[in-house]
Amino acid sequence: MIVKRPAAERGHFDHGWLDTSHTFSFAGYHDPAHMGFRSLRVINEDRVAAGRGFGAHSHNDMEIVTYVLEGALEHADSMGNRSVIVPGDVQRMSAGTGVTHSEFNPRPDEPVHFLQIWLLPDRRGLAPGYEQKAIPSMEERGALRLIASRDGRDGSVTIHQDVGLFASRLEPGERVKHAPAAGRHAWLQMITGRIELNGTALAAGDGAAVSRESALEMVALEPAHFLLFDLA
Repeated sequence: MIVKRPAAERGHFDHGWLDTSHTFSFAGYHDPAHMGFRSLRVINEDRVAAGRGFGAHSHNDMEIVTYVLEGALEHADSMGNRSVIVPGDVQRMSAGTGVTHSEFNPRPDEPVHFLQIWLLPDRRGLAPGYEQKAIPSMEERGALRLIASRDGRDGSVTIHQDVGLFASRLEPGERVKHAPAAGRHAWLQMITGRIELNGTALAAGDGAAVSRESALEMVALEPAHFLLFDLA
């Protein structure tokens, strides 16, 4: 079963300095029908204006993944980490017992465009943690490249949850396949382009919840970039 979440039906807010779309309920956007999927709680597509950003604020008991699409995002947190995240980087922050952080667009002349992803951890009260890895876009081309996983295999960042997060970039006519294990689920989040997922058409910003499908085939109808979550 595949249930499509059209991009145009997401919660959308333009705050001037921040243009954001929420796949699931978040902050002032509440939709009882879209509170998350399995352990996946947040997918926000954010565009932050040049020189602007999110001031210091706190989280706890959440696994937060940041995937930058365009521009740069400067990160600082109460664990002492400071970094700049650019396309090709994957950042994971485990909020655990509590962490304070800020995210800022350091560039004076261009916005930053990124996905902010939250997953519920497999247990509460974890020690806060941070990890950032560079994954070349060429490794995502024509493949499902693992970028986050429970065990950090294949050069992925480590998530404290039973999830495999893959990134893929396909040219028209290219296809990739994935076979979820029995009883598992998937979420596909489109970034750019158009594909068919087992015959279901998906375009930029669309999402799709997948259950009870033993095999998934993603076929690009035009140049496409997407994320695939394999979830317990």
